[in-house]
Amino acid sequence: MNDQWAGGLNGVLVGGTMGLMQLQTEATYRQMVDVSVHHGRGAGELLMGVGDTGLARTLERIALVNRSASVDGVVVVTPFLWKFGHGELVDYFCRIADASRYPVYLYDQPALTGSKLSTETVVAAAEHKNVHGIKCSADPAWARQLASAVPVGFRVIVAQADLVNELLRDGVNELLDGIFSVAPAWVRAIGDAARAGRWDDAARCQRRLSELLSIVKRYGVFQSMTTLLNARGIPGKFGPAPVAPITAAAAAQLLGEPIVQDLLSSQPPAREVSTQVVAGAPRFSTRLSR
Repeated sequence: MNDQWAGGLNGVLVGGTMGLMQLQTEATYRQMVDVSVHHGRGAGELLMGVGDTGLARTLERIALVNRSASVDGVVVVTPFLWKFGHGELVDYFCRIADASRYPVYLYDQPALTGSKLSTETVVAAAEHKNVHGIKCSADPAWARQLASAVPVGFRVIVAQADLVNELLRDGVNELLDGIFSVAPAWVRAIGDAARAGRWDDAARCQRRLSELLSIVKRYGVFQSMTTLLNARGIPGKFGPAPVAPITAAAAAQLLGEPIVQDLLSSQPPAREVSTQVVAGAPRFSTRLSR
């Protein structure tokens, strides 16, 4: 958490899909909430993932956050395992919004949940006064279309780590992706260049981030996250079982990749800091697990 603020990010989504919340024990989830609130309060926007496979399980997490946390919003992934229709999903999101003390954000992640939210469903859910936005991990063109269909003030937060510079050029200023947690200062550099109109520099910084993302995918996302964060001085195991751990040989090879060497030499070791959000800056958020 402290590393994200030191890197210049504006916010963090804790317990998103990269956090594998659904693989954690309830005790781990409670600890994750407590620690995140302690280290996030006053430093930047803190969103907490609460979505699970069904209404009852999600409401239990909502109740926990309501009782023990001070957050800026809760994020609800589309229920997975079973496929639900438009009316069922609208009812699901609205009942969650009724129960939550905090603003509710939908989370469209069809690659993992197997269900794609429709524009009709999002617009209907957005009519609830406590549904404030959506995090989109699908086609960025759909996110742009959605932004023109929802009420004014409804936030559309995009996850497209390969297109940060292009999205900023197009006026999309709310971006969130798990890879940001590994290289927050690199992401900030893209935003700083974009704010200054230095688009060649933004593109150069983007190529560096995209190359890192490609490497992470090649070695396995959760395996790579553990190795890279540990190498940056951030302890933890970011791929709980049954995610297979990385082998010692693969870890050594990963750490020897030129882009990883660049990352480790350019990103400062994690340290405890408290920074404030930069007024008027693009909003970059990351997804973190315990």
